Amino acid sequence: MNIDSTDLKLFINIAACSNLTHGARATYLSPPAASARIKAMEHETGTQLLYRSNKGISLTAAGKIMLHRAQLILRQIDYLEEELTNTSKTHVRIFANTTAVTEFLPEIVAQFLAIRPGVSVDLQERLTDDIVNSVVNDMADIGVISGDIHKPGLRAIRFSTDRLMVAVSPDHPLARIRKPITLAQTLEFEHIALHEGSTMLDFLRLQFSRSGYDRTIRFQVRSFEAMCRVIEAGVGIGVVPESAAIRHSKTMNLKLLELADSWALRDRSVLVRDDEELPSSVQALIDMLISAGAGGRLVT
Repeated sequence: MNIDSTDLKLFINIAACSNLTHGARATYLSPPAASARIKAMEHETGTQLLYRSNKGISLTAAGKIMLHRAQLILRQIDYLEEELTNTSKTHVRIFANTTAVTEFLPEIVAQFLAIRPGVSVDLQERLTDDIVNSVVNDMADIGVISGDIHKPGLRAIRFSTDRLMVAVSPDHPLARIRKPITLAQTLEFEHIALHEGSTMLDFLRLQFSRSGYDRTIRFQVRSFEAMCRVIEAGVGIGVVPESAAIRHSKTMNLKLLELADSWALRDRSVLVRDDEELPSSVQALIDMLISAGAGGRLVT
């Protein structure tokens, strides 16, 4: 079968963009050259790989198989190059939840890149289901999540604990409470939350639903810092990770309350494919996360 790595990269980019022109641009090809390559791939495989319409491009059943295999092949080529050249030149893709992306991964990745100058990293915030499926399907090298995950083909490596707290302003009625509270005790008050698409909002909506909170969230923001500032101003209260709560309480006037609900304490884990030998660069990054958790650098 006469298909090269450029063909595979092009196919992956077209699938990601759902658009041939954008996929061609991402692969540094002209649209006519990209179209010719796709047609040649379909001729070589003897089957249609893409559905083409005025709304864009989607994958056929054969195209989905091609996408999965193309991702696997290109990753194996990267691993082979790393092993043969005995360098750390590689690209690591990390899909992680909101807390990881905003609270601790940027610092750890920066330290990692400083000691491995040949590595590039793509760090993306994703919802938990997307993180899990992306690692399984080789669209991400590692995933970082909170909570229990049981998925065939995945291995979860615990590295720290994620504790959630309630942040309120000092003059809020809840600020007088001196013992842990439940989420149910907070439901009469307006809650501030993160933006749509954040894993924290996705997780909290589930807990709100279970506790009987059926109102629309009044105020949504883009970061834990913005969330804490709104809470400090007395607009509402919010559930935040302990790491963010402690950090922002040093510069803002906040009262932090411990949550008594069992779900408020969750394991943080790195997800990898169970049957895959990790390249040295990926393993080194995982080792740094484990070391940071064990050393108390990630608040628990």
